[in-house]
Amino acid sequence: MLKKQINKIISSLTGAALCAVSVGLTLQSCQDMVYDGLDPCKHGVTLRFVYDYNMEFANAFPSQVDCLTLYVYNENGEYVTTRTVTGPELADEDYRMTLDLESGSYHFVAYGGLACDKATFSITDEPGQTSIDTDRRVEIDRQRVLSAEPGKRKLHDMFFGDLTLATADSYARGTVKMMKNTNNIRIVLQQENGGTVDVNEFEFEITDNNSLFNHDNLLITENIAPLSYTPWTTGQKQTGVSIVGNSVVPVPVVVAYAELSTSRLMSKSATRLVIRRKADKQAIVDFPLIKYLELLCSDYYKEPPYNIKDGQEYLDRESNYELFFFLSPNQSWINTHIVVNDWIVRINNIDFS
Repeated sequence: MLKKQINKIISSLTGAALCAVSVGLTLQSCQDMVYDGLDPCKHGVTLRFVYDYNMEFANAFPSQVDCLTLYVYNENGEYVTTRTVTGPELADEDYRMTLDLESGSYHFVAYGGLACDKATFSITDEPGQTSIDTDRRVEIDRQRVLSAEPGKRKLHDMFFGDLTLATADSYARGTVKMMKNTNNIRIVLQQENGGTVDVNEFEFEITDNNSLFNHDNLLITENIAPLSYTPWTTGQKQTGVSIVGNSVVPVPVVVAYAELSTSRLMSKSATRLVIRRKADKQAIVDFPLIKYLELLCSDYYKEPPYNIKDGQEYLDRESNYELFFFLSPNQSWINTHIVVNDWIVRINNIDFS
């Protein structure tokens, strides 16, 4: 009887010990243990993509990015793989991209707008097995910019973002912050005393050297020809009525407008805006656009609630500009002020040469 009790105790202790060993083995890292009949441990990263580097300071990725290309490089800068997404899932605020990767640290480089049907930017050479991170270049489609068909000159939005992140079991989580590299500039001409401005009497042009991007999203300008951006749409619009001269009958106030798409604007670039009268080819507006736009930043956006730190941050956050120019009766610009995005910018005694 005593012997049976002793054997029972020994059996219980042995079972408990074996159970403890089994639990310990189960808790070991996925890299150390592989069990027959069980799925291997999930290892890699899960990425979220956010575009809140804008003047609204709110995530607009789901509403503005309609295609996504992700390039993956290892910690030595060597190309690993590419992922492309063009479906409606990008419009979901909860969208995440999951990648199974070998253990290590990786550099993830994301572009929005390269894989879309209407893309106007592209990788110069798609990365391959021997490619490294710093080989990557993105260029604009010059034929589209210079097209004789105005509608083709409208640039499809392009975004850039990157992140360095180490993998982990059950996936490391990271956020890729995106920035928009394209802009739309709407130019409006209005007679100061009312009346009609005929858009067909003017030519509009923005010149800049911003067609080729380096791997770090900075522009390559050496030995690169500048681009001449011209409107992708023009038109006229009645904005009200006014009394002109001695007339007692109100006349319509009709403004002329033109919209131009451009690539990234840089604070140190010699970007120039020119508006000419077609009749005599005389330039009524001819000045460095960047200096003009940065006046708005210094006057308004460096103060709360924006707290923009410098001109480049403002240029990168803002992507839609509306510039009002007021004309005298002889169709010359009254160069005392302009209106940019509803703000009056006074330019007396400012050198725009």
